[in-house]
Amino acid sequence: MTVAMPLAFSTWYALLNNFVVERAQYTGADIGLLQSVREIPGFLAFTAVFVLLVLREQRFAILALLTLGLGVSLTGFFPSSMGLLCTTFIMSVGFHYFETLKKSLALQWLPKDQAPALLGKLLGLSSASSLVVYAFIVWQPLGYESTYLLGGGLCIVLALFMFLAYPLFPEQEPQHKRLFLRRRYWLYYALVFMSGARRQIFMVFAGFMMVEKFHYDVSDIATLYLINHAINSVIAAPIGRWINRVGERTALSFEYIGLILVFVSYAFVDNAELAAGLYIIDHLFFSMAIAINSYFQKIADPKDIAATSGVSFTINHIAAVVIPVSFGLLWMTSSAAVFLLGAAMALGSLILARRIPSAPSPGNEVR
Repeated sequence: MTVAMPLAFSTWYALLNNFVVERAQYTGADIGLLQSVREIPGFLAFTAVFVLLVLREQRFAILALLTLGLGVSLTGFFPSSMGLLCTTFIMSVGFHYFETLKKSLALQWLPKDQAPALLGKLLGLSSASSLVVYAFIVWQPLGYESTYLLGGGLCIVLALFMFLAYPLFPEQEPQHKRLFLRRRYWLYYALVFMSGARRQIFMVFAGFMMVEKFHYDVSDIATLYLINHAINSVIAAPIGRWINRVGERTALSFEYIGLILVFVSYAFVDNAELAAGLYIIDHLFFSMAIAINSYFQKIADPKDIAATSGVSFTINHIAAVVIPVSFGLLWMTSSAAVFLLGAAMALGSLILARRIPSAPSPGNEVR
């Protein structure tokens, strides 16, 4: 699963900014609307718990991968505003349900004392898969239609293989099949919310800046992603082990201090090479976000994991639905203001991260 998802999503993401500018003549406001539509299924991720009434998590995750692959396969054939909104929505339904279920299954299956290190290994494997996609785009460039079809099609093939080749693994703890919010998880919810807000600055506007302001073409963007994932595939596992050693509070504090500096720099950068360097540093901090999940695993009732994974994805996407379209309009006036607001979000996240205990556990959730 960890290999299959990036084959489709990384293809979609690597080509998106150039595809919408070259084929659909998008502006900052248009890309903001598209990204807001993309985040709607993430906002609705809590509905996964209702699907689990009739589908096992493992089967549901494979179905989500099939949907992701279908949406990506179709993208290149519909280069209009309405076509992009439709294919993006299909892709996003699969992507967000899959990410919800992947997190739930990982936190259920991985032992607590090894979770950050193993999550780091999974992240490294995901980056290696993305690396293959970006390398292909750089060295074997095809048309948009063929590349989208290939990336989405490979995801579909692997999902069908998983359905046929693997047994249903037993649930270690029966999961709650209802929605709830627990007061003792409030810090986790807050960290997830702020993570979703700041992620949009990177996902939507940092990449768009590279194309609009610095005129990066498809090969340039793919090369940038290639570098990001080459580094991540090597350092993600060591970062996971480092989080195991220093704890979630220290790791997240380091991440958010770094992000404040990166976002302030984004606001004023005028050099294409320096902007690329900031983009690479920004992406490296994503590896440390696994500390939020390992913190939750340590404080959670094991029966809460599936339902809370869905609820937390919805919380993560509350800001994600609003920020792209509203900040897209702000971008038309001042791109620097977008990144300075991102720095303010990172500061808020830092304040929250300092509330994580040194040894989080049930009953010791907040410092």
